[in-house]
Amino acid sequence: MEIFSHYVGLDVHRQSIAYCVKTADGRIEQEGEIEAKRGALQAFGRSLGESCLLGLEATICSHWIYNFLKPYSSKILMAQPSKLKALQASKKKNDKLDARTLADLLRCNLFPECFVLPVQLEMLRRQMRYRALLVRQQTLFKNKTAGLLIESGVPYETRKLHQKKYFQQLLKTGEGMTEDLRQLLKMNRQQQENLTSLSRDIVKALKAAPELRARMKALRTVKGVGEITALTWALEVGDPSRFSSHDKAVSYCGLCAAQHSSAGKERRGPISKQRNAALQTVLIEAAHLAPRFNETLRAVREREIQKGAKDNEASIAVARKLVRYLLAIDRQFFAQKAEAEEAEPPAAASAPRVPQAKWAA
Repeated sequence: MEIFSHYVGLDVHRQSIAYCVKTADGRIEQEGEIEAKRGALQAFGRSLGESCLLGLEATICSHWIYNFLKPYSSKILMAQPSKLKALQASKKKNDKLDARTLADLLRCNLFPECFVLPVQLEMLRRQMRYRALLVRQQTLFKNKTAGLLIESGVPYETRKLHQKKYFQQLLKTGEGMTEDLRQLLKMNRQQQENLTSLSRDIVKALKAAPELRARMKALRTVKGVGEITALTWALEVGDPSRFSSHDKAVSYCGLCAAQHSSAGKERRGPISKQRNAALQTVLIEAAHLAPRFNETLRAVREREIQKGAKDNEASIAVARKLVRYLLAIDRQFFAQKAEAEEAEPPAAASAPRVPQAKWAA
């Protein structure tokens, strides 16, 4: 356990930050509140001692504060909110007490640290998550198009509705089509096309990012893994070494049930809500399509169905297998990258060879 002279707990909010500075023996040396602005944070950072450990809870506004204060501290940690909530349970709660509790958890080595992406990958992940938002909005507009037609009693072929030629023909000759409805449908269609264009531009930019090119190529050696699955995995996982086992990676992706065990009795609940939602969604979608292209995954699906599993349960099993493949490829990629960096000077280092596993064929 590394010893520091001071431990600083930060209770972060959008407009203010409560802080508490404690010594190793638990004595409060300083506490108060500052504005959540760069100028105030810079002054606060400069006032910190040389041997100082900072800790804050992961919230929507924590990441920029984490990165801003990093140069001013010996070490800074971010806490996982769900685990921190259990440790902070108390009858009395306010910002000052929360900052004190964070400082005590740091001092006693009980701080529930979580993984934090590097700044550059964090920016790329933000773009990928924004693209997911665009896709959800696009789905809403598609459903609205069908809803408008159903409300007006206009018959249409479901599979062809979003095809460009069929949609234009439907606007002209659809039974029961009115001018008002036609204008609404045109606006709806325009929104869909705009969202699709934005989504494609984001994916194109991410594919061209130098931090992701070689890694994406490696991940896509697994048959059935497309560019969206590879991008999401790379940006949500970050460093695969954070997972000590395949089971922990599966749990992080939300592909296992919650466990309740007591007095020798064990009960398994539904799929856990504590997961990376973006990664879970993409992996389950990939699990529906991947068996068409990957014989190994197809065999996994067929085996589960023969055991009596339903389609969704079989897809979850395929998604779990997919996580194992992606994690193995990712670990191999980073290992070869580290070897290449050690063997050659940084300026002349070449891209690592793309790993090809037996089961990827």
